[in-house]
Amino acid sequence: MGIRQCGKTYITQHFASANYKSVVYINFIKDPERIDAFIGSKAVDSILLNLSAQIEGARFIPGETCFIFDEIQECPEARTSLKFFNEDGRFDVIATGSLLGVQGYGDELRKRRRKLKGEINSVPVGSEEIIEMYPLDFEEFLWANGINPEVIEALEKFYLEESPVPAGIHVAMKRYLNLYVAIGGLPAPINAFLATNNMNDVSNEYKGILKEYRDDMVKYAPDKDKPHIRECFNSIPKQLAKDNKKFQYTKVKPGGRGETFAGSLQWLEDAGIICRCYNTDITGLPMEGNAKDNVFKVYTADIGLLIEMLGSGTRADILQGNLGGFKGAIYENLMADTLHKKQQNLYYFQKDSGLELEFLVRMKGECVPIEVKAKSAKAKSAQTVLKHPQKYSVKHIIKFGDYNVGRDGGLLTLPSYMQFLLNLEPEALVLEPVDVDAVNAMAKEILNK
Repeated sequence: MGIRQCGKTYITQHFASANYKSVVYINFIKDPERIDAFIGSKAVDSILLNLSAQIEGARFIPGETCFIFDEIQECPEARTSLKFFNEDGRFDVIATGSLLGVQGYGDELRKRRRKLKGEINSVPVGSEEIIEMYPLDFEEFLWANGINPEVIEALEKFYLEESPVPAGIHVAMKRYLNLYVAIGGLPAPINAFLATNNMNDVSNEYKGILKEYRDDMVKYAPDKDKPHIRECFNSIPKQLAKDNKKFQYTKVKPGGRGETFAGSLQWLEDAGIICRCYNTDITGLPMEGNAKDNVFKVYTADIGLLIEMLGSGTRADILQGNLGGFKGAIYENLMADTLHKKQQNLYYFQKDSGLELEFLVRMKGECVPIEVKAKSAKAKSAQTVLKHPQKYSVKHIIKFGDYNVGRDGGLLTLPSYMQFLLNLEPEALVLEPVDVDAVNAMAKEILNK
C-alpha cells in the first residue's frame, strides 16, 4: 500500500517477472470487467475458472504462478479472496492499493455497483502481510542519479565519527539535495528529469499526479467531506507560510471550524497524502502520551507535492537560492518527509514562552529534539533547552542546516543532506529468561519446611 504513483505497480511486476514462470496481472481500474470473476464464490478454483474465460492464454501453474491484483481498492471482493488464496496455497498473490488506509474504502463503490444478497466482504485479517511503500527518499534519489554506494558509506562514516565532509563531496551533496527538494521522490518526475534534465517535464508529471489525487478526493471520499477535502489540501502552503505553522481551520476558509474540516483532513492523512506533526509542551518520553490531539502542523508526505503546489517558478527559486522567507517552511517539510519515510510519528515542542523545537524523535532511548534551519542561524531554543537539562530532560540536540558536521557540547550540527542517515530503529530489548525451575524448586522447599 502507498500513495498513488509511488511505484507499487512497477516494483511488483519487476519482482514477479524475475521470480515466477507465469504472472497473471489484473488491474481493476484498467479492466473493471475482471471484478466479475470475484463476485459470488470465493473458492480459488471458481475464481480461476472465471479468469480463464476472461484472460486469453493465462497460465495457472501451481507453485510457479504469481497473481498481481493492482488497484485492489476498486474490488473489495478480491481482497476478501486473499484469505482463500492463502488457505489454498497453490499460488502467490501480490495486491497493491492506493487508498487502503482510508476507513471504509470501497463502501460507496459496493453500494453503487453491486446489490448482491448475502455478499459479505471483509479484510482478510491474518492472511495478508502489509508492506507500506513510500516515494524515494534522498538516499534512493542518489542511487537513481548514479551515486555509488561508496559515497553513501563515506557520508555515514563522517556522520558517525562527527567529522567534516570534504569540500568536494559536501558541495556535490548540497546540489543533489536542492535537486531532490525541487523534484521530490515520486518516480515519474524523477525519471522525467533523468531523461531530459528539464524541470518543465517534472512539472508536467506533477500536474498529472495532482489531478489524480484530486480526482480520488471526489471519487472515494464520503459525500459530506468531498467539498472540503480539496480546500484542506490546497491550504497547506498557506498554513506553512505563517510564522506559527500550527494548522488552523480558519485558514482553510474564513470562519472554518473543526467539525466541518476534521473529517476531510483525516481522509487526506489516511490516504497517505499528508502527515501531521503533533504539539507537545514536554520534552520527554513517551511522546505519544504527551501529544495534544488538537494542536498540530500539516506537511505533505512528499516534498515534491508541496513544491508543485507553490507554483511553477518555485523549482527555479530553489535551484537559484531565491526562496526568501518560505525557505524555512520547505526545509521543515523536507524533515517531515524524511521522518515520515522512516515510518516515524511526528511531534514538535512548543511552549507559550516562545520556545520551539521543530521535531522530537526517539534515539537510543532518549528524546532528542531536531532543529531545522534553512540558513546558518543560531538555534536559541536549542541553547535554552540544553542549558537546563534537569528541567527539560534533554542531553542532545541535532541541528540540520547549511553547515558541515560539527559539535558544540550537546549540540550536533549536520548538513541537511544527512537527514536520511538518522538511525531511528527501536533500541534492542532482550530480557534474561527467568529460571522457572529454580523458582518452582524454591517454593516447594519453603512449603516442605
